[in-house]
Amino acid sequence: MIQRIDSHQHFWRPARGDYTWLRADVPALAPLLRDFMPADLQPLLHSHGVSRTVLVQAADSLAETDFMLDLAGSRDEIGGVVGWVDLGRADAAASLERMARHPKFKGVRPMLQDLPEDDWIARRPHPDAVDAMLKLGLRFDALVNPRHLPWLLQFAKRWPQLPMVIDHGAKPPVGAQDGEDFARWREDIAALAALPQVCCKFSGLWTEAPSSMQRDAEVFTRVLRPVWDHLLACFGPSRLMWGSDWPVLTLAGDYAGWIAVSQACIGSLSAWEQAEVWHGTAQRFYGLAAD
Repeated sequence: MIQRIDSHQHFWRPARGDYTWLRADVPALAPLLRDFMPADLQPLLHSHGVSRTVLVQAADSLAETDFMLDLAGSRDEIGGVVGWVDLGRADAAASLERMARHPKFKGVRPMLQDLPEDDWIARRPHPDAVDAMLKLGLRFDALVNPRHLPWLLQFAKRWPQLPMVIDHGAKPPVGAQDGEDFARWREDIAALAALPQVCCKFSGLWTEAPSSMQRDAEVFTRVLRPVWDHLLACFGPSRLMWGSDWPVLTLAGDYAGWIAVSQACIGSLSAWEQAEVWHGTAQRFYGLAAD
């Protein structure tokens, strides 16, 4: 079986009360309004040769990061945790130093896609907070939409020593490859990929396709191909990493289905290149221990 690392998954308990985006008044999110915990994911990992995961924040609170670190301390399959701090505050450095005492704390993800200012990442991060990330050897996960990419490029150029990964390929308009928005995404992704510290996750893309294209895995695979081809051309296999975005993934498909769709793309590579995307890039980027 192919060795895999899932570079992007979540756990949550809605009753904790800080998942502000998980709203009961949004019908499309109803399937996610329940606990998703390690016991739910473990059988899927075992079935598909996924040895470790990277657990990523889903709430803009320090309490959720502590919740994830507690889980990681008792679960061998959680190889790393990407948490949250308010990078706009100088005192974020103290929170980062505290969390970095946990050996599985690997990085930070501000929820840029939900902030009211598209250019927040170019203007608001406090130098003391980013300096602390560099000092502590942490990574930066960028949760962005295509409109954020020019601002993210400014941030990346300002901090060339900060390892960065773009989550979900920046959520391009899957299935609209002939449009202006897709052309602009291609251009902006290529500009970021020109910076050697930037990697990208091949994750979270099934839910970006129109619902009419989600239902048929063959159709979805076909419309996803231009996204995959561009990400591969820009980043190469050594800066691309596979992830599931489970359980958000379940709004469009299932774990096995996403692996099959991914294999249809990744499987055209050489054995060494496939290994890079399935596990090598994530292991290096997050500094995960070898199996």
